[in-house]
Amino acid sequence: MAVVRLEALRKVYPNGHVAVADASFETADGELLVLVGPSGCGKTTLLRMIAGLESISSGTLRIDGRVVNALPPKDRDIAMVFQNYALYPHMTVAENLGFGLRLRGHPREAVAQRVREVAQVLELEPLLAARPGAMSGGQQQRVALGRAMVRDPKLFLLDEPLSNLDARLRLSTRVEIARLHRRLGASMIYVTHDQIEAMTLGQRIVVLDRGVIQQIDTPMNLYRRPANRFVAGFLGSPAMNFLPGTLHMDHTGTALHGPHGSLALPALALPQAWHGRTVTLGVRPEDLHPVAAATPASMAAQLEVVEPVGNEVFVNLRMGDTPLVARMPPCDLPAPGSVMHVAPAPAQLHFFDADTGARLSG
Repeated sequence: MAVVRLEALRKVYPNGHVAVADASFETADGELLVLVGPSGCGKTTLLRMIAGLESISSGTLRIDGRVVNALPPKDRDIAMVFQNYALYPHMTVAENLGFGLRLRGHPREAVAQRVREVAQVLELEPLLAARPGAMSGGQQQRVALGRAMVRDPKLFLLDEPLSNLDARLRLSTRVEIARLHRRLGASMIYVTHDQIEAMTLGQRIVVLDRGVIQQIDTPMNLYRRPANRFVAGFLGSPAMNFLPGTLHMDHTGTALHGPHGSLALPALALPQAWHGRTVTLGVRPEDLHPVAAATPASMAAQLEVVEPVGNEVFVNLRMGDTPLVARMPPCDLPAPGSVMHVAPAPAQLHFFDADTGARLSG
């Protein structure tokens, strides 16, 4: 197990592109930390800097208190699992698992013992004599994880290890990784672009955009109190709804005036200084509820598409140029093209500065 500390870590390429800008955070010993963000946000570059596969332009990287900026990968006591499994097709599972130890000169019996231990943990014992070509994607991924485990490293680095699997295998292998982490108590840094994967696996999540860390927190804190509009829109499926407008406050209460018209925001104690402020109102799909008739606190929107997904329904609406999504239990809905009245739950609203996107706190 290891503690990793990044102090203003930066990566600038010769063409001037800043891939990672002053990244600073510290992992806890035995923590599973997830780096998440859209393609090109710098998450894989950051992971490769920790691994020693990418040079550091500036800043300090410490593993267990030791500065490792100039240390080669082989001396960092880390193991990396890549998106492609990189298994040797001509070797059996047992030979793939033990290859790294044999390369380091470990005795044959010690290698065999360690391979048996890891195969038992990963339930690979029946496959030890098989070759990768005869195995499923999920089994191959377990072998790739096992090859990292046999070395008993301080730190596991996983770069989108599930992206080549189909939806069913992604789910089952994700559960296996979470179970494995709990069993080993190992320190892991896990990279993914999939926000559901990040939310379900990470004890804490680092959200990146264009090389800059946007927020670091637990999955539920990120979901409930996103630091800015980017985090709010990136985490959550379906994504958060956004309504632009200007806040208006008078003796009758608070309302949001925007392209959609006027939306009353009842029972909200917002700072008086927000009067006249241009904001973006955020509403999670589960906090947008149908109402029987129009009220000052509701919006009229055209129903476009209904997506039934079993235990719930995603209702896609449009209010002028603004798309909306509501998450509802299965119920009878009007036909596409009909007008629905929906109202946001007042206690679950999010406010963001229209210019900076930063979260506004009352």
